[in-house]
Amino acid sequence: MKIEFSPALPEGTRLVAYVADQDKLPGGIEPALAEGAKAARFKGRAGELFEGFVERGGAVVRVAIVGAGESGAEARPGNLEKAGAALAAKYLTSGEKSLAVDFTDSELSAEQAAAVLLGLRLRAWRHDAYRTKLKDEQKRSLETVVAVGAPEGTETAWGVEAALAEGVEFTRQLVTEPPNKVYPVSFVEKCREAFKGTGAELTVLDEDEMARLGMGALLGVGQGSAQPSRLLAIKWNGGGSEAPTVFVGKGVTFDTGGISLKPGAGMEDMKWDMGGAGAVAGAMLAVVKRKARANVVGVVGLVENMPDGNAIRPSDILTSMSGQTIEVLNTDAEGRLVLCDALHWAQKEFSPKRIVDFATLTGAMVITLGSEYGGVFANDDALADDLLTAGKASGDRLWRLPLDPAYDKLIDSQIADMKNVGPRPAGSITAAQFLQRFIEKGTAWAHCDIAGMVWADKPGATWDKGATGYGARLIDRFVRDTLEG
Repeated sequence: MKIEFSPALPEGTRLVAYVADQDKLPGGIEPALAEGAKAARFKGRAGELFEGFVERGGAVVRVAIVGAGESGAEARPGNLEKAGAALAAKYLTSGEKSLAVDFTDSELSAEQAAAVLLGLRLRAWRHDAYRTKLKDEQKRSLETVVAVGAPEGTETAWGVEAALAEGVEFTRQLVTEPPNKVYPVSFVEKCREAFKGTGAELTVLDEDEMARLGMGALLGVGQGSAQPSRLLAIKWNGGGSEAPTVFVGKGVTFDTGGISLKPGAGMEDMKWDMGGAGAVAGAMLAVVKRKARANVVGVVGLVENMPDGNAIRPSDILTSMSGQTIEVLNTDAEGRLVLCDALHWAQKEFSPKRIVDFATLTGAMVITLGSEYGGVFANDDALADDLLTAGKASGDRLWRLPLDPAYDKLIDSQIADMKNVGPRPAGSITAAQFLQRFIEKGTAWAHCDIAGMVWADKPGATWDKGATGYGARLIDRFVRDTLEG
């Protein structure tokens, strides 16, 4: 989606949109439009849309009025994004190639106008690479959005949000691609291409290098696959000499469950079991593209979990990079095995100020929170509060759950240091307790279980069905508010 700026409506404009606050129609529209909106009971609620046609200069013009909700509402930024998203949902396949959003008589600030544009661009994202037989009315037609009479500073504000949009889109692309297109090696190559010329430093460890470092847990997960595993680090040094904040993502590019094979029904969903890695990669792209004044590192452990003759078995014991041993009771509890080595390596390599991991880790989290919140566990209250605040501001919401030594006994093993899975109760908590055993004393750490958030079966505020891009905005907002703010 191309976003342009113009001081006045371009000649020949066929489609114009105005943003309206709740219970207040925009100024400058024709009386017939105003009467039509009232007759249709248009109230200006967030995302509500009214459409009409008027004659201007001898030509028929299609006009949309979209609601932004109450002007003083706490949810104002999100409501403005919903307004932009409603325009994209309505006109993406309308046959129109260009949409003008007229801000001339609005009372929006530059940041608020940019929020409308952000919602519009995010909702317009689609992945049609493999669709070869779309009917004309199904094909995307909208190519350009022209922001007309935008408040002073909007172009600058949009420059920041455009970088975020690019990051979210990258996350969605990675999550959406099928597993024969995105696997550990190709994930790395897509990142190399995306970060080319940005100033970010990429480090890639292959299986031999990880074996020399003793990453037996991560490598154990991938040893049943024909696709070799990788560890990728993306480093951005934009904040001087301060210790970096590190984000770690689970990147299981396809998860069959291994020998503990998942049921066939629904297994196709497991292409998005790398949603944590996708979120970290997309967030890093946003941070790097806008040249954030912060030291940030993204680390992703990339594996494919397959059940061939070389795969790990239930009852196998793996030795992690930390030296701790793990009794594998269920090969489908693989994400924590990937993360434990990635977390340990990241701490040794970067000595982070804070470390946060993102993972589609447990089905128990979906049972607990559904698709409204991701779960967050933390050993540091300030870090947890910062993540909760960033989640609320970004729309990628989180809900805090407990860590407690009382749960440790559930993953103690009789023949190793720990088991990779506990009993059915408290499944998300025991997974977090497992990961906590790999965090060095004194390091602030949080674990975000986002299993219910990275994929949607129905359209949301700023996304269509499919990949939501969850996590990228959360990380970006966290960086803005706590590392740059």
